[in-house]
Amino acid sequence: MGQQEKVATSLAGAVSEEINASLAPVDAELERRYPGDPGTRQPVHTVYVPGDVFAAGTVRSWGDQALALLDRHAPDATSFAAVLGLAGELAEPVYSRVRAKLESEPIEDLRVDFEDGYGPRPDAEEDEAAARAARIIAEACRNGSAAPYMGIRTKCMEAAVRDRGIRTLDVFLTGLMAAGGLPEGLVITLPKVTYPEQVSAFVRLLEAFEEAHGLDAGRLGFEIQIETSQAILAADGTAAVARMIQASEGRATGLHYGTFDYSACLGVSAAYQASDHPAADHAKAVMQVAAAGTGVRVCDGSTNVLPVGPADKVHDAWRLHYGLTRRALARAYYQGWDMHPGHIPTRYAAVFAFYREGFEQAAVRLARYAGHVGGDVMDEPATAKALSGYLLRGLDCGALDIAEVARLTGLARADLEAFAAPRRGDLTASAK
Repeated sequence: MGQQEKVATSLAGAVSEEINASLAPVDAELERRYPGDPGTRQPVHTVYVPGDVFAAGTVRSWGDQALALLDRHAPDATSFAAVLGLAGELAEPVYSRVRAKLESEPIEDLRVDFEDGYGPRPDAEEDEAAARAARIIAEACRNGSAAPYMGIRTKCMEAAVRDRGIRTLDVFLTGLMAAGGLPEGLVITLPKVTYPEQVSAFVRLLEAFEEAHGLDAGRLGFEIQIETSQAILAADGTAAVARMIQASEGRATGLHYGTFDYSACLGVSAAYQASDHPAADHAKAVMQVAAAGTGVRVCDGSTNVLPVGPADKVHDAWRLHYGLTRRALARAYYQGWDMHPGHIPTRYAAVFAFYREGFEQAAVRLARYAGHVGGDVMDEPATAKALSGYLLRGLDCGALDIAEVARLTGLARADLEAFAAPRRGDLTASAK
């Protein structure tokens, strides 16, 4: 030990107290507006099924159709890998996990659609379909056949369809309450949001329902669907989507990008409407920045190219969907839409390959960080947060197993969750 340093200061304690007092409102605002990720599972996709098509067997039917398509057009790991360009060492792990997923949990998130996928119907018909959807979901939750997340997309809050959307949501939620209460994985999607005031009005609607049934305030959350240019850039030049998140008063859970409505709104020709169009990239980048730190998650859009017809057409559609999904994952869009049962094999293939490709490197880096062991990369708390979040998402979707993660990291799931949700001040400190 060398000579002990003499420590001296020049500022009186009152200076620190004054600064703390002046920044107290800012501290409170940061905590309120930017609570961080909720730490819950995020589904890798959302499937939209029209209200008149949705049935008790929909989830299983999608899985069976997807498996049949695999059997017909990629019956083994080698053929599937050849279609998608998977590396040899990934072929069997990815293919076996895709088949297992399609057998056990083919859909992670399902929305019964009463908007574009359903269209205008006689009131009595839509009432009955909404009541039926509530009954089927309640029964599925009781018998264990439900997807982890299930819910409804109503019509939007624009004047022409507002009353119909309100009534459909009321019928659906009332039916769930009558059938035993709101399920844990309930999700509500509000489409075509253009003004923050529409979000505020939807909040009032949910508050009224909670009060009518004696539910805890805030029990009902919802996703905001971004499908208009005005949702990205308001007339006054501000990012309207950021104001929408605040208008939700903490109820917003996601921002879903609507590929085709948004593209059409900007005048993009039908042949070029896609989730990798520059207009789509701009919109999602604004959504991503607006949502960062708020606990609201961003969901990518979909492709309308369906894997149907002869083998070459199916393979082309699979390659397109796989590539778009991998592109989205690299840009931190961990969820997207799937429009057809044939999309879910490539959804899971892309997701599983994404996590398995980087698994060992991420695990080793996190283990070194946790053990304060040096390596060829100097990681900080923010990177440890990203590494653990990556591993947790891989575990949640089935790409990774907890045993292999624990073997390489020496960490339990609770440890990963602790790294994934550090205190705000920890992210400004350098790794020791």
